[in-house]
Amino acid sequence: MLKIEHFTKKYGDTKAVDDLCLHIQPGEIYGFIGHNGAGKTTTLKAVSGIMNFDEGEITINGHSVVSEPLECKKVTAYIPDNPDLYEFMTGIQYLNFIADIFGVSADARAERIREYSQLFDLERSLANPISSYSHGMKQKLAVISALIHDPKLILMDEPFVGLDPVASHNLKQIMRKICDNGGAIFFSTHVLEVAEKLCDKVAIIKGGKLIKSGTMDEVKGDESLEEVFLELAEEADNA
Repeated sequence: MLKIEHFTKKYGDTKAVDDLCLHIQPGEIYGFIGHNGAGKTTTLKAVSGIMNFDEGEITINGHSVVSEPLECKKVTAYIPDNPDLYEFMTGIQYLNFIADIFGVSADARAERIREYSQLFDLERSLANPISSYSHGMKQKLAVISALIHDPKLILMDEPFVGLDPVASHNLKQIMRKICDNGGAIFFSTHVLEVAEKLCDKVAIIKGGKLIKSGTMDEVKGDESLEEVFLELAEEADNA
């Protein structure tokens, strides 16, 4: 589904991400873990096609994000940690705008908007301008807009920040359902307990370098993910 091969992104002489290689298969929820500034958001933005990079190759379903961006975007959704929405629109206007971009039929969009707005308790607010929404409501709207074209790969940057417990629970269920139906999810999080329970595989990044990746059992063994993360981060600091 997603292949990241020798991905490197520089800011001046500094390598924000250095020679990263990851493969995410259909059916996998893949967690991406690291300290602030480790390179997680940079990687997600490059995969989504909104950030250029210096070296390597990223492909989605066999299509290059550089040379075939439209083919990649058709099957991909990206939810940033702080979504920028068109606040002059109402919620329903925004969702229809996104559906128009992806060519979602009237019947399909109506069904998905109804299903997800009810699930995230946003149905009664869709007629209101987005400028009146709380941060959590904006996050819910961003999630719904990402799901409206039935993407095969979903990229998420700290998706649970700002969501209430019920919305977080429902999002986790949606994530698993998408992967059970052959999709894939690549997301960053600081909530290691969530990653440990939810993810099939996990990658730990430190200072732009991958320091550990694999299935959850391969990465953590008999320890907790938090313990392993702290140990590996300390080893990387001392290397």
